[in-house]
Amino acid sequence: MDVVFLSPGFPAEMPLFVRGLAEVGARVLGVGEGPAAGLPEEAKRALHDYLQVPRLLDEDAVVREVRSRLRGRSVERVECLWEVGVVLAAKLREALSVPGMRVEQAILFRDKESMKQALDAAGVRTPRHARAHTAQEVREIAERFGYPLIIKPIAGAGSADTYPIHQADQLGRALELTRHVPEVSVEEYVEGEELTFDTVCANGEILFENVAWYRPKPLIARLNPWISHQAVALRDLSVPDVVKGRELGRAVLRALRFQTGYTHMEWFLTQKGEAVFGEIGARAPGARLVHAMNYTCDADLFRGWAEAVCHGSLSQDTSKKYNAALIFKRAEGDGRILRYEGLEAILAQHGEHVPVVDLNPIGAPRRDWQSSVVGDGWIVARHPDLETTLEIADKFSANLRLVAG
Repeated sequence: MDVVFLSPGFPAEMPLFVRGLAEVGARVLGVGEGPAAGLPEEAKRALHDYLQVPRLLDEDAVVREVRSRLRGRSVERVECLWEVGVVLAAKLREALSVPGMRVEQAILFRDKESMKQALDAAGVRTPRHARAHTAQEVREIAERFGYPLIIKPIAGAGSADTYPIHQADQLGRALELTRHVPEVSVEEYVEGEELTFDTVCANGEILFENVAWYRPKPLIARLNPWISHQAVALRDLSVPDVVKGRELGRAVLRALRFQTGYTHMEWFLTQKGEAVFGEIGARAPGARLVHAMNYTCDADLFRGWAEAVCHGSLSQDTSKKYNAALIFKRAEGDGRILRYEGLEAILAQHGEHVPVVDLNPIGAPRRDWQSSVVGDGWIVARHPDLETTLEIADKFSANLRLVAG
């Protein structure tokens, strides 16, 4: 099977998906902006061919260049797991007559207002929402909705350029911070826990599903540099509150007619026990969450996704054996990493339940915590018991320090 894969070297997990495609027998043409020599080694080994383009998001130019490179040769799939390339992948499918998501459908996974309008029509519970192009439009919506609100880019990813507004005097600052964003979604701020619903699907059937619990909400972590935030992939998906999110997620996939590939949805569980939709992407989650899923079931869901895309199946045993908590660390201070404090003591007590410790090396510059969810390193703690998993994760959050200076 011949597969076109957009952006095989970025974000960080993409080479693992390219490797998965190669392992299930696909010949992969990678398309990206950088030279082939600059790709991660794992991507280089897995690619059959590579096309460098001047600008990946110049969609019409990329379509022309891919068609020219193929010289009439057919391909069976076009895939992109980077948020900003989802519509480009759909344009390529249409241009090359390849099965899969078309542009009209892809836009519903990128445009947050169109997404929620489609789900409203299907009876899915979404936050109150409206589109705005100007500061005045935002103010008018805020007056109509009341507070608290949240402002986010219409076609954003993660929590970049996203700001909560709890009272009217905070609105001006949020408008100033989002001046560079041409179009925003203004939404009701939903109080409650934030979780994910992640799937690998083939031909409209869910082959694997995951629910992860953010501790705390990603937006809170993004705005507070001292927080060591966590994402906990849950073992037991039969818990009633978790089932609510799974049912919500299935309704969303039906409404948006998703067929094959990865999806990553975020939803809220309110104090009243209501499951409320947040947003969804037609892609895999980032920030090492696929790794956490792998650690829940000792599987390889990079390869599992590839098998689903190429062959419509997932042959691995993906029964969940563990809860798996990701803990992300941010160094304290400026400059270079000087030392770790507390790591040896935690590992001495819980090391058998810690399969990953991947920290920014001693002597390396502290990373920009505002531009990287992973920050200065990540850790995986896993255990069949959720409370034990959380206990270990909280020790890493509270007692492990990365000191920079």
